[in-house]
Amino acid sequence: MNITLRTILLKSKRLVISIFLLILFVYSPLYAQMAISTYLPGVTSEGVVYFLPKTAIRITIQVEKTTYTPGDFCKYAERYLRIKNVAQEPSVSYRITAIRQKAFAIADTTKRYAVKFDARTSASNVRLSDDGILLAINTDAMNLTASNQQPITNSPQIIPNPHQYMSEEILAAGSTAKMAELTAQEIYDIRESQNMLTRGQADYMPKDGEQLRLMLEELKLRDNALTSLFTGITVCDTTEQMLTVIPDKDTIRDILFRFSKRLGVVEKDNLAGVPYYIYIENLKTVPPADNTNPKKKAKQESGIYVNIPGKLRSIISDATQQLVTDDFSAGQFGNVELLSGALFNKKYTTHLRLHPLSGAVEKLDAEQPK
Repeated sequence: MNITLRTILLKSKRLVISIFLLILFVYSPLYAQMAISTYLPGVTSEGVVYFLPKTAIRITIQVEKTTYTPGDFCKYAERYLRIKNVAQEPSVSYRITAIRQKAFAIADTTKRYAVKFDARTSASNVRLSDDGILLAINTDAMNLTASNQQPITNSPQIIPNPHQYMSEEILAAGSTAKMAELTAQEIYDIRESQNMLTRGQADYMPKDGEQLRLMLEELKLRDNALTSLFTGITVCDTTEQMLTVIPDKDTIRDILFRFSKRLGVVEKDNLAGVPYYIYIENLKTVPPADNTNPKKKAKQESGIYVNIPGKLRSIISDATQQLVTDDFSAGQFGNVELLSGALFNKKYTTHLRLHPLSGAVEKLDAEQPK
């Protein structure tokens, strides 16, 4: 009796599996075209998972750092060289020389889709970015034009050691005041030699113009080096700091960073610096999506989803004025549209290229095979 029951159950199970395979075989042509769905881990086992992009903003702050080191004879600058108001203490100061904004794309994890296709579809060559953003199908991805803005490269500032130009008499002086007096006299002698060479009245004139140029450059180097003992040395160094903002909604007067003349760029919560603000405005260039029929929205159709991007405006200001204003395309402030899966069946060879920043269609060619 038990054997008979087990045999019946086994035959029933085989019958159910056979019916399921028959149904799958009969209706498989309906799935010959590409199928697409919102990606859920484990649901889509074959195909391509892609994201649509959203716009982020990279903000570059160019800062000049000025370092002042007083000279050994700074106290005697006015007495011997008639130079007034020479600082006698070291200092470091900062100033902002430029602020720039540039948009770049990141994957929008709320717009994640899976394309599932087989050999009977034409969507077989899918190009994605490194972080999974859909760039192109059956064609090359679009290359964004490289920015003309070159990164800052600081050449090391050569500062000669003024002590190597001191004469034996200066070095042998018994006091700082006497050294300063003799150094000032040496500076005046150098300047006199420069004047004599320029006028052609020197006792030993160079034979040609190149020799004259080299002699004047050497005298100028000596003059600057010895004068720095009175005026001090100022070194300027330019650096860049980058901040990233990912706009998702309108913002008004959000603190972007703070800046201190003594510390440079500091964190937003560091009250040692004055605030710089950012404003993000959705320009609403794209009408809102029609969500009146939630059942239609829930039903996934076959095809490729692309962005209909809107625009955003980003403004950076300090407490008194606007400093930078830029408009950018923004997929997060637009809509998502569907390109029908019929474009990607074997009746057409479709070439699709999306803008890598906005996710909008840049090229769409559907050719019918001859």
